[in-house]
Amino acid sequence: MSDLDTVSENILRVLGREGRISNLELAERVGLSPSACLRRVQDLERRGIITGYRAVTDPARLGIGFIAYVTVGLARHTKAAQAEFERLMEAAPQVRECHNITGTVEYLLRVEARDLAAYKQFHTEYLGAFPYLDRLTTMVVMGSPKDERA
Repeated sequence: MSDLDTVSENILRVLGREGRISNLELAERVGLSPSACLRRVQDLERRGIITGYRAVTDPARLGIGFIAYVTVGLARHTKAAQAEFERLMEAAPQVRECHNITGTVEYLLRVEARDLAAYKQFHTEYLGAFPYLDRLTTMVVMGSPKDERA
C-alpha cells in the first residue's frame, strides 16, 4: 500500500470492515492514543486515501432479488462510443458498478434488479437498445460467501 506504514494500514483495514467504529475504539485496536489516531484518519482523508464512508445494505430487504455480473462488448471501439456507453450506465439505477476492463470485452457491470423479469426488461430495453452493442454475457449471482464491498 503506497507509502503507508503498518499503523495506517491497520487503520484502513479496521475502517474497511467497521466504518462506524468510534475513534476511541479504533485507537485501542491499532495501538494509538485517540488524538494520534484521529490525526492519522484525518490525514488519510485529506490525502484522498479515504474517499468516503458508505452504508452496507441488504439487497433482499431492499427488494433486490436478482444480482448479476454482465460483460459488455462494444461493436465500435472509439472514445465516443465508450463515453456514450458510460453515460448510459451512469444514468441506470440498476447498474451498481461499471468497470472498463481489458480482455475480449470492454465492460464488466454489476446489475441489481427486483427479479428476473425486471432484469430482462433492463437487458432488452436498455442495454439492447445501445447502438454500438456487440455482445452481452450475463452471470447470475447465486450466493456471495465473501463480499467486502462497502
